[in-house]
Amino acid sequence: MSTSQEIKPVRKAIFPVAGLGTRFLPVTKVLPKEMLPINDRPLIQHVVEEARDAGIEEFIFVTGRSKEMLEEHFDYQPELMQTLKERNKLYELDLVRSTHIPEGRFFLTRQAKPLGLGHAIWCARRLVGNEPFAVILPDELIQNDVGCLAQMVDVYNQKGGNVIAVEEVAHEEAQNYGIVDTDDDLTQKVVSVKGLVEKPAPGEQPSNLSIIGRYILQPEVFKELESLERGAGNEVQLTDNMAKLIGRQPFHGMKFKGIRHDAGRRAGFIKANVAYGLADPKIGGNVRKEILKLADKIREDEKLKGAA
Repeated sequence: MSTSQEIKPVRKAIFPVAGLGTRFLPVTKVLPKEMLPINDRPLIQHVVEEARDAGIEEFIFVTGRSKEMLEEHFDYQPELMQTLKERNKLYELDLVRSTHIPEGRFFLTRQAKPLGLGHAIWCARRLVGNEPFAVILPDELIQNDVGCLAQMVDVYNQKGGNVIAVEEVAHEEAQNYGIVDTDDDLTQKVVSVKGLVEKPAPGEQPSNLSIIGRYILQPEVFKELESLERGAGNEVQLTDNMAKLIGRQPFHGMKFKGIRHDAGRRAGFIKANVAYGLADPKIGGNVRKEILKLADKIREDEKLKGAA
């Protein structure tokens, strides 16, 4: 891939949404975790909008049991729209319209068994076909005016091949992530990837650049995933199979601009709600006031504890 003419556009994105959301029980007993609200919209809508803003045209959900609500959310809802129109609630009408993914652009496939992220991506192979594609993990939100995937598409259009989003983590936390091995200066925005290690043992990490939930991949990765070979956690690891493309295709890691929220964990979910609430022009001022009140209460409690 030496010229921009040879780089195929990224038109499709896979959203792995088959997880059970056990960290959020009991609320996720019937409600898909991807429908949990972050400020004014569900978690899944934030990442679909990020993909849409990056030029994605086809949205592929890899689902599991009891995920029908995800499909309903992005469906056309004429009764609700008509009611809002009759009540002259035009702002709310626009909000509902913005959730609709048109026919022929929204696809669902099942991951019948929880065999890992690599297996989930493999389940979408026939819907992707022989073209590059993006993967977006809905649990990970990147808060920024220009979405993380749009930043990655810019890098991909220059470099081609495979592009992954990366973030620096503390060395002692590297064992919890997929880690990039590179010879490049870690202060660069874009680095060449020479290896990937999924959850390295303590002290064996090649760098402190962790892979986060955004990928642009070439379709050849499906061939590597075919064997369904198990890796860390006895799951089919996407990282292990991406690594097999290194040396055969361009492979780069990109440090994104923005604040990452791990909304798949309860504390990260609450943090994301606070951050998005503060950024909301309608309620941001009130959210700030409430936070300051809570901060004063915390300080008061700490003083009382110290005096006891």
